[in-house]
Amino acid sequence: MAANLMPGTLRILLCTILLTGLASSISAQFRLFGPRQKPTPQPMRKASAYISRQEPFKVNQSLLKQATPDNTRIVVSIPKQRAYLMIGDQVIADGPISSGKRGHESPQGHLRVLEKDPDHRSNLYGDFVDSSGRVVRAGVSTRSDAAPSGTHYVGAPMTWFLRLTEEGVGMHVGILPGYPASHGCIRQSPDGAKLFYQYAKVGTPVDVGEY
Repeated sequence: MAANLMPGTLRILLCTILLTGLASSISAQFRLFGPRQKPTPQPMRKASAYISRQEPFKVNQSLLKQATPDNTRIVVSIPKQRAYLMIGDQVIADGPISSGKRGHESPQGHLRVLEKDPDHRSNLYGDFVDSSGRVVRAGVSTRSDAAPSGTHYVGAPMTWFLRLTEEGVGMHVGILPGYPASHGCIRQSPDGAKLFYQYAKVGTPVDVGEY
């Protein structure tokens, strides 16, 4: 009688082993492919973090000695957010920029310097200030904002300005957050803008694009 029970007992034992293995396999797969915890959101970077990632303004001093306003040209790379002062294919100097943000993209193509003004001010963007010079409303546009009573418009400073279009887009000193952030102009560091201004003239070629 005991011998007759052995096959049934053996089958039960084998089924138990198989079910235990299957349960372990399913448990392992659930752990592997089951719901994942949401990643912890990273805090937003401050502008200073982006600035520190940009390579600083660089000058090749030996090439600079050969540069004159008559033999230089300017190249602006939108993807790299860099501007290059060049003689032929040789880079005299290059530095970080901030081009136009979405909706205000900087014009691209083969441009030329149309005007030079070391102390230029914008006629489109600036602040409304009162008679004592206190800023009443900052970051306004003359196209869409009306001056509050008792205030007048003061254009944003655009030091070492090189005009590139009739509409007023140019290269000048500005804030460099590490990404396109302007209303169309190409912002530069103070030392970069000054050097480009010194070695450019009305008519200097300026190529802006996906370089």
